[in-house]
Amino acid sequence: MNTELTQKQIGERVTALRKAKGLSQENLAKSINLSRPSLAQIELGNRCLDVLELQRLSMALGFSLDDFISENFTTGQNIENKVEAKTASERISEPTLNPNKLKNVLLYLIGRCAGKPNVGETVLYKLLYFCDFNYYELYEEHLTGATYRKLPFGPVPQKIESLIGQMMENGQIQRVKTEYYGKTQSRYIPLVKADLTELKASEKEVIDKVIGQMSDWTATTISNYSHKDLPWEVADDGKAISYELVFYRENPYSVRVYDENEN
Repeated sequence: MNTELTQKQIGERVTALRKAKGLSQENLAKSINLSRPSLAQIELGNRCLDVLELQRLSMALGFSLDDFISENFTTGQNIENKVEAKTASERISEPTLNPNKLKNVLLYLIGRCAGKPNVGETVLYKLLYFCDFNYYELYEEHLTGATYRKLPFGPVPQKIESLIGQMMENGQIQRVKTEYYGKTQSRYIPLVKADLTELKASEKEVIDKVIGQMSDWTATTISNYSHKDLPWEVADDGKAISYELVFYRENPYSVRVYDENEN
């Protein structure tokens, strides 16, 4: 594209046009023969558009290329002022690990799920992932501050093995090997209770909802579900999963009800 627009500006304009048309990311992506993760990256300003893609977008969204790259381009509203609350600059997007909070969230999850034979290490890590990312979508704050990477078997928080090791050494949890449907899995037994004074009411509520929704799922079910969550889909293999991508989720993954001023 021969234009002075930045990728971020292009993404903002595509997003505004899509929403003005009442289209979901999935529907628009299908109509222009593009994957949803690729469209999300375009809207985030992380991926450039080639000329053919821009032409397909212009047909799907009903705009002229000249108007789109115009300095005065609008969708009937001022795009520059159409900044969603969920992308507010004051939000702290980079997570900073709070080891004590992570330990207590783990203890709470393990304690609540101790009697469930399906909750091995795989399920536990997925529950933790959804607790962290759902809380960030709802409150624009980090729960544990853990950084997750896109690994072959799913999102895994960094430094989790070190933290688990400390908890075992301190007599807080015990790791055991069990058989579940013919497969060996690592499970954890709580030896102490979580310090609930370390969890805010809003944090506990999010954790309880995740437990209620997913703690009976098998490792295969919850893994397949997590692999269709947009933050996971868009992340590069082996790289950190961006918390900011929760604001591009759609049903059934989105946990936040956005008012009209946020859409």
